[in-house]
Amino acid sequence: MTRQSFATALMTMVGAAVFAVSLPAAPAHAEEQGTLTKAWDSTRQGTEKAWDKTKSGTSEAWDKTKSGSAKVWDKTKTGTTSAAHDVGNWGERTGQKIGSTSTAVGHDIHNGLTGDDKK
Repeated sequence: MTRQSFATALMTMVGAAVFAVSLPAAPAHAEEQGTLTKAWDSTRQGTEKAWDKTKSGTSEAWDKTKSGSAKVWDKTKTGTTSAAHDVGNWGERTGQKIGSTSTAVGHDIHNGLTGDDKK
């Protein structure tokens, strides 16, 4: 059972319980009234406790999600800023690479054409 299907089943049961609690009590025989009232009260209290736990769990989960999202967003912003700085320095670094390799390439071409191995 996936989390989504579990959540759906849970909310369906909670909705059914809330609906059941909202219905008026069915008329009963006088001798059964006390037993039915106790059962009804017990059911209603159990439903309220379950709902309170569900609300509490949802709040805790949301707090964790919100906190995790903030951390991820901070990392994303930092990474994006670093990447922008790297792109800004790209031309400078590329110029240095080309400048330092141009002499070596010139020697290689000279050596290839003349057969000379001196650098």
